[in-house]
Amino acid sequence: MKRLVRKHPLAVRWFHWLNLPLLTVMIWSGLYIYWAYPVYRLGVGDFTLLEMNLSRDTWRAIGFNNNLADGMALHFVFGWLFAINGLLYVAYTAISGEWRELVPRRGTLREAWHVLLHDLHLRKDPLPPGKFNGAQRLAYTGIVVAGFGSLVTGLAIYKPVQLGWLTALLGGYAMARFLHFWLTVGYVLFFIVHIAQVVRAGWNNFRAMVIGWEVVEEPAESKTPRGETP
Repeated sequence: MKRLVRKHPLAVRWFHWLNLPLLTVMIWSGLYIYWAYPVYRLGVGDFTLLEMNLSRDTWRAIGFNNNLADGMALHFVFGWLFAINGLLYVAYTAISGEWRELVPRRGTLREAWHVLLHDLHLRKDPLPPGKFNGAQRLAYTGIVVAGFGSLVTGLAIYKPVQLGWLTALLGGYAMARFLHFWLTVGYVLFFIVHIAQVVRAGWNNFRAMVIGWEVVEEPAESKTPRGETP
């Protein structure tokens, strides 16, 4: 037996889908800015596993050629839109009570471990019931915290003199930029995992984030013939 169940409110869906173009432009324009001074790498000491940089010819080939001013202009404009969208989302979840479905609770870590083992096909027990499982609660709360971190570090980079106290609190301009960059890398990794999980979950889950309703299958109720004792 199938029935429709309301899953995502309209406001949550709007905030969710607005984030897609906003963050896409933010990351894209951020690369324009990073290109002007690409200094980061993955490594320990003198050992470098991966340079977070491309050759100058490669940067030019993909369109990042001396466009620092354009990148900064786009980044600052869309940064404010991203911040407004995020603040409205947090305010809505707080006022509506949706936060109860998102914030980690007692047993969330254990539940997230269960989900991980289940997704890796190492555990066959069914996932715990609920709108969001433990792994999703950790991921969605973490991405909100990361958004706040990006806003704070972005402001420290944007106005290092006017907001000198904030820049100093973050360990200086270089550290604020370092944190801002790696938070962006975290977004990209989150997107990859998020999209993979959406594909894995199937059309029903994706449709719920578009129209707000999910199709749920329920076991048919067993009927006992009249006169017999179950």
